[in-house]
Amino acid sequence: MTIAREGWPYILVLLVAAVVLVLGLFTTFFFRDPEREIPKDPRLVLSPADGKIVQVIPAPDDHPLGKGTTQISIFLSIFDVHVNRSPIAGHVTAVEYHPGEFLPAFDDKASLRNEQNSVIVEGGGGRIMFKQIAGLIARRIVFRKRVDDDVAAGERVGLIKFGSRVDVFLPAGTGIRVKVGDRVQGGASVLAERPAQ
Repeated sequence: MTIAREGWPYILVLLVAAVVLVLGLFTTFFFRDPEREIPKDPRLVLSPADGKIVQVIPAPDDHPLGKGTTQISIFLSIFDVHVNRSPIAGHVTAVEYHPGEFLPAFDDKASLRNEQNSVIVEGGGGRIMFKQIAGLIARRIVFRKRVDDDVAAGERVGLIKFGSRVDVFLPAGTGIRVKVGDRVQGGASVLAERPAQ
């Protein structure tokens, strides 16, 4: 089909407008923040993020939570909800931000080398750590709480922009309830169960 050259300025303006509209709709979709049904059992460790479980592995013996700690890694694609939630109710005892690289979030090396924010929450007689880890596209980690703040289980605490990863570290004696390949929802899905106090 031949296009009259006089029509191209109008066509190009409309095409640019269409691209801007699509980007606007996608950005709106990306930053959605749905309500979740939060499990009430205080022994449960909830997923801090939406995504896919890509690792369930032992953490190094020198991990801050001690020997026998388990690491659960969740990969968030650009289509997942990126709002992060607290895995347990408790008290924020540590927040440590580390600048770093921007490897793809599904790469195992991302846990060590990428921009990240580590958080420890203490409550229910134990401690849980989780890390917000930037991905290939993400360049901004948001964490809204500070040391000494209280958090509820499943409470919104921040987000990671545009593709990322969240690692959760559970102390020895925690019963793991997920496996590699499972999909989870932040604040709603149960990752593990802590022993009764």
